[in-house]
Amino acid sequence: MRLFTALAATTLATVSSARPPVPRSTLPIPTDCGIAKQTPYNLTAAPGWKYTLIASGLQLPRTVVFDTAGNLLVLEAWKGLSVHTLDPLTGCIASSKTLISNPALNHGLTLSPDGQTLYVSSMPTAWSYSYDAATQTLSNEQIIVSGMNPGGHPSRTLAIPSNNPNLLVVSLGSEDNIDHPSINKETGRAIVKVFDLSQTPAGGWNYNTQGWYLGYGLRNEIALVFDGNNHVWGVENSGDNLERTVNGQTADVHHNNPAEELNYLGDPAINNEQWYGYPTCWTVGPGGPAEFLPPPADRPFTVGEQFVIAPNSTFNDSSCAAQSTPPRLTIQAHSAPIDGKFDRDFDNMYVSLHGSWNRVPATGYKIIEIPFKKTIVPEGKGKGKGKGKDAGKGKPKGKGKGHGNDEGETVIYEPAAAQNDPNGYNDILWTDNVETCTSATCLRPSGIAWQPDWSRMYVASDGSVGELYVLYKE
Repeated sequence: MRLFTALAATTLATVSSARPPVPRSTLPIPTDCGIAKQTPYNLTAAPGWKYTLIASGLQLPRTVVFDTAGNLLVLEAWKGLSVHTLDPLTGCIASSKTLISNPALNHGLTLSPDGQTLYVSSMPTAWSYSYDAATQTLSNEQIIVSGMNPGGHPSRTLAIPSNNPNLLVVSLGSEDNIDHPSINKETGRAIVKVFDLSQTPAGGWNYNTQGWYLGYGLRNEIALVFDGNNHVWGVENSGDNLERTVNGQTADVHHNNPAEELNYLGDPAINNEQWYGYPTCWTVGPGGPAEFLPPPADRPFTVGEQFVIAPNSTFNDSSCAAQSTPPRLTIQAHSAPIDGKFDRDFDNMYVSLHGSWNRVPATGYKIIEIPFKKTIVPEGKGKGKGKGKDAGKGKPKGKGKGHGNDEGETVIYEPAAAQNDPNGYNDILWTDNVETCTSATCLRPSGIAWQPDWSRMYVASDGSVGELYVLYKE
């Protein structure tokens, strides 16, 4: 049963849940790092927010992570991994050095919860290293996952839940815009998988044949975000240049369709073989219903519904409703989400929208805030089990369930907006005159990382200049 459908049938009450308090850092929030503006654009922050440019000249900074010593790790695509020490007096970057020089690295970066093991990825391979944050040194390189598709969408996102350091979640996108063979999850494309780090074989896990599933039919789930249960939400880059043909009549629906998607993927300890629709079922985006042929040439649509590009007697929109798991929330088509992070109390998810190439006027090029709500399910509800069939293939062997509150009830996290709400998020930082943006002329938000005390976000932009910003509330 779909999560939001199951919840709707249950009486729910609002609860409080948050991460344990962290002492506020003595590191000041920088207001001026003396970085000369080299970008051709201007930015605007929402009321109550401010930003500071702290670095430029990086090579395609994609993913940013803080280590246990408060250093900022930056994956620079097609170059390697750098580490940046922050000045305790100003909060600006005091020094930088290269940790890994490897032009095959392009996106994936994460640390184990204890900060002692670092993981990076190229298109076909993910590696681990022992990491010493105090000395900023790496050792003991090992292959963890191999055999990933060497082509197609290049990002291979890596994520580890804080409550289970033995689970590595890895997303891999489609081969092209509409990757028809990926309807078969065994292709190992348009999919998210999980691997048991405590049982990694020599030479690493094979991505296609080993591990277990955390959903398939996911075109390009670059952003993987853990909620307060350490359950995974995926933010998906959907398709381009779609048309809809009904009874020989064709409509160009690509301007506001298909939506980018926020998908609930669940507990990474539990095998999830739900199909999320790709490459057959697409989601109507905000502003999208008006682009379809008007009735009676086609049917009426609402935001959040799924549709096929050429319905027939074998497979049509009703087939999607019956077989596909739709997104929990839609985001403007062609926005290109790249990363996401919750705030300290899991009240909001912050998502970077990299920006469009397939839409005029342009869209994206900003950071958004998706409000979330916390609800409870009475005891005995909202739980699931995952049983391994073959430990040699790295199958899940334990049970998983939602996080319990003090009364033993299960806490569920979900967006505050309804599934069909076209306005379920707020803009926080954006490029002025976004309608004229291109990849070379505007902010290209990519990685997001919170300062460990939750006082500020660090946002990378992998556009023509390669910047890092601090984004914070006044």
